[in-house]
Amino acid sequence: MRVELDGVSKRYGETTALDSASITVEDGEFFTLVGPSGCGKTTTLRLLAGFEEPTDGTIRFDGESVSNLPPEARSVGLVFQSYALFPHMNVAENVAYGLKFENPPGGVSTDERITDLLELVGLSGFDDRDPTELSGGQQQRVALARALAPGPDLLLLDEPMSALDARLRERLRRELKTIQNDLGVTTIYVTHDQAEALAISDRLAVLSDGAVEQVGEPERLYRRPESRFVADFLGENNVFDGEVLRSEESGSRGRTTVRADDYEFELVTETPIDGHVTFCVRPSAFGTNVDRNRITGRVLDSEFLGETVRNRVSWRNRELVVSLREPPTGERLTVGFDPADAWTIGDSGDETPNRPNR
Repeated sequence: MRVELDGVSKRYGETTALDSASITVEDGEFFTLVGPSGCGKTTTLRLLAGFEEPTDGTIRFDGESVSNLPPEARSVGLVFQSYALFPHMNVAENVAYGLKFENPPGGVSTDERITDLLELVGLSGFDDRDPTELSGGQQQRVALARALAPGPDLLLLDEPMSALDARLRERLRRELKTIQNDLGVTTIYVTHDQAEALAISDRLAVLSDGAVEQVGEPERLYRRPESRFVADFLGENNVFDGEVLRSEESGSRGRTTVRADDYEFELVTETPIDGHVTFCVRPSAFGTNVDRNRITGRVLDSEFLGETVRNRVSWRNRELVVSLREPPTGERLTVGFDPADAWTIGDSGDETPNRPNR
């Protein structure tokens, strides 16, 4: 199923929960809505499920408007954050509840459908278990099986792993992605976890204050943020504001000098630029052996994270985050970054053409 939100807004009195959102999700895609609490993620999901009607705009499934269709007419499966399993029903009865309004797809019996789904989610033999006897991860899988029971064309998941520990979340999201790929069902997933959104999505949309900031593939959004909000929100970033001092063509690129924090940085851009510029540098772009854009700061603290050491560094009345393979040897740390490893953002938040981080 192809899903389109065309200029969709949702207002509650004077409060705007979603503001002129336009998003297209392709058939069979795993699409994620990510953003901080209150940004409009769950409102969007409720609009797609039919629990709310848009104030403005149109929602289309496969080109047909569904804005005024009730939930039962939309062929949508929904997994809630709390799973919402019925405690007075066993596992099989919970899954069967998903077939209350529709016959199983493919002409199979209800019992066959339940058996197939429990096998799909790795819970074969759990038919007679009570939900209270299950772990959080197992309850999440039962909720997923129940949502998939009628064979929906669209699967909606509202932060279904938020209550699970980190290791279980990682394992279940891999399993969820595998199931989604096997079934080919269009899936829209809501989370506030940036790492989860990057790991699981074919594409994602970053939302802020009810507005869509940017839509695209995870790597593009991570490496080429089009607004300061996306740069700050999606993974750690060091964001600089400055003025262009010089910018000229150098071969097929532009070589630009920017003054930020009373320091001159060199950047590589696709074309020469001028005026005010915001640019960002990922913590991993810094290195002790890089001889360009070198800065020296005071190490505030260091965290050993296994493969890397995360360092908070005080430099010119601001704090930077620097990721290195080895811990610093003293209180002072000197690092640099390659001019091509920065990504510039225009003053208004529009993207300024530049070379992507490598």
